[in-house]
Amino acid sequence: MNKRERLERAIAGEPVDRVPVALWRHWPGDDQRYADLARSTVDFQHDYNWDFVRVMPSRHFQVIDYGIQDQWSGNAQGFRDITKRVINRSLAWTELRPLSPVRGALSQQIQCLRLVSQALTSDAVPILQTVYSPLVQAAQLAGREKLLRDMRVRPDRLRSGLSQLVEATNRFLSALWKTPGVAGIFLVTEFASHNIMSETEYAANALPHIQDIVENLPEHWWLNIVQVNGPSPMLALFADLPIQALNWELRSGADELSNAKSLFSFASCGGLSERADLLCGTPALLSSVIRDAINRSESRKFILTGSGSGFISTPISNIRAVRSHVDGAA
Repeated sequence: MNKRERLERAIAGEPVDRVPVALWRHWPGDDQRYADLARSTVDFQHDYNWDFVRVMPSRHFQVIDYGIQDQWSGNAQGFRDITKRVINRSLAWTELRPLSPVRGALSQQIQCLRLVSQALTSDAVPILQTVYSPLVQAAQLAGREKLLRDMRVRPDRLRSGLSQLVEATNRFLSALWKTPGVAGIFLVTEFASHNIMSETEYAANALPHIQDIVENLPEHWWLNIVQVNGPSPMLALFADLPIQALNWELRSGADELSNAKSLFSFASCGGLSERADLLCGTPALLSSVIRDAINRSESRKFILTGSGSGFISTPISNIRAVRSHVDGAA
């Protein structure tokens, strides 16, 4: 079975030769130069032969050209620290305009994807571009506290800014439609958790923008995944999206994989905690966790992955163990 066949059959709930698997991480430093990011991404794929490649640019690549400033300070997940934001007053939301995908960081990311695609053509590896939801981009521009305050005090102004971020995202994705090897997007959300806001707030201020983005994706992109971060994810809110899989932090030993089948029709993507399992676990522990996840999913509608962004310090032995255990469980 090739990678696309395995993924499509898994998503459809059909038998597969083995469960599809993929891990990812950021590449701090390398993510400031598109050729270096492409090379690191390709080398990681050549080392482990994942069933899909998630391209991981800097978290701020969609908004850096609005004028924010950031720096690499050694964050364990490869995140860059924002040292200057550009939304300091609510009226500034109304001054945002869509960025062009033919200039700046967005253009550089398109070049990166082309290099990754060229290097992996012979392997026929599905490539997913990481994209951050408009609400996440807004938080990068203003900071989380200001974003939430404006959402509750000046929602009209925030909505104006979010509409521009949606347009910029759609323009960027449209520029990728003809890039060979790109199978879809990996859309990151970071506020769909009950410890941050209510479901009503999220449904009103964030979900429509996500729907706009995924509903405008080209039909030939067959692998689109949404990631829901947070300790109490609002999984049910995403049930009607036209996507192929949902990624979130599955609790070890919980019955979430079984329950997920009653919440949505697309596949579950996860099974490995990025911290407890991949960062702090051992190869022996990972063997048990993987076996449990495969059993709970009954090897149907399931893609074995980590959650979140991963840690750049994850032990190589653990990464190897994930790959070898999946092959051994086939």
